[in-house]
Amino acid sequence: MKQVSIPLSGASAPAAVLRVSALALCVLAVSGCSTVKGWFDGKDKDNTKPAALTEFTPTASVSELWSVDAGKGEGALGARQHPAIADGRVYAAAVEGGVHAFELQSGKRVWHYESELRLSGGPGVGEGLVAVGSLDGDVIALDAATGEERWRAKVGNEIIAEPAVGLGMVFVRSNDGRLTAFDAATGERRWFWNRDVPSLSVRGNDAPVLGPGYVFVGSDDGSVAALAAADGRPLWEQAVGQQEGRTELDRMADVDGTPVLDDTTLLATSYDGRTMAIDAPSGQPMWLSDHGGPGRVAAADSVVVVSSPDGSVHGLDKRGGTALWTQAALARRNLTAPAIHGGYAVVGDYDGYLHWMDLGTGAFVARARAGGDALRGVPVVDGDILVVQDVDGELSAFRVAQ
Repeated sequence: MKQVSIPLSGASAPAAVLRVSALALCVLAVSGCSTVKGWFDGKDKDNTKPAALTEFTPTASVSELWSVDAGKGEGALGARQHPAIADGRVYAAAVEGGVHAFELQSGKRVWHYESELRLSGGPGVGEGLVAVGSLDGDVIALDAATGEERWRAKVGNEIIAEPAVGLGMVFVRSNDGRLTAFDAATGERRWFWNRDVPSLSVRGNDAPVLGPGYVFVGSDDGSVAALAAADGRPLWEQAVGQQEGRTELDRMADVDGTPVLDDTTLLATSYDGRTMAIDAPSGQPMWLSDHGGPGRVAAADSVVVVSSPDGSVHGLDKRGGTALWTQAALARRNLTAPAIHGGYAVVGDYDGYLHWMDLGTGAFVARARAGGDALRGVPVVDGDILVVQDVDGELSAFRVAQ
């Protein structure tokens, strides 16, 4: 059945993009016309506009270090493209513009790989490689030091998730629910693993996370699976999101963000607002919280931070999942997944703003704007420097002083 991509709101408001089957659209049109009309015309009066930014007295000092153009960005693709940082360099890909390597401290360009492909997935970095994926299912591995192409491979569907590089392989998640492992040295396919994709799901997925001999991957049906890295053999599976409700819309429970491996605990969150801590070796749940969202979890020493689809940001106790605080002042601002930057949590929004919050209380401590375009990809942190990529392909780096 043909699938199409549609935004949930008008061009002037933040948009989450969904993959919707033609049948699902017909069902929604019959059973919920007034609700659907409100989504698309932007005229629903029930607080559908993004919350206005509130004034506060900054208690942390944020400075912009540099800003560079990495090429034409993702626009409305829903790829949530973001850079990668390794060995003092920032690596960034663009839908049109190839792959760039920049010095982390200065933003000076080190190399540029020109590509005729529309690069939507990645980059992922590891073991001396920079790996990217395209909208046409191409996988390209580059030398991280020089940008020279090492090898190319192909998968059967578009790639909007960053490849994960490690354990001697490059792991690529494509939009048809397949995870494919390629030999890092040669590009030869080693194995693949399939997961059926529901007919209605959030458009967007993320990389798997690697552990000692393991690959952990979240799926659009709300589950997290552990696979043997050597051969893709399933080891365990755990439901994080719950596909419950009368309609396919109600049953959306995607685990679209890369899980976080914190020592031997795996942390994952789902679109239906659940976050779970899982014992990574066994797959047994350790705790479950009713706060969560479609992006990544951010984990600090004692706090787990998640952003919800409604624009709330939550701080959870890492030991038991109890809610420690909620920051609700960013409602409907289409937030990125959170990142940890020093002693703060930080999220980006649809209008290009970054918001830093105290990890202990959730109170705002700083705000800065990274250009004028939407931020959808998670901010990336290395030491005291944070780098973010907007949908127009611009990279901005910030330092925060406590």
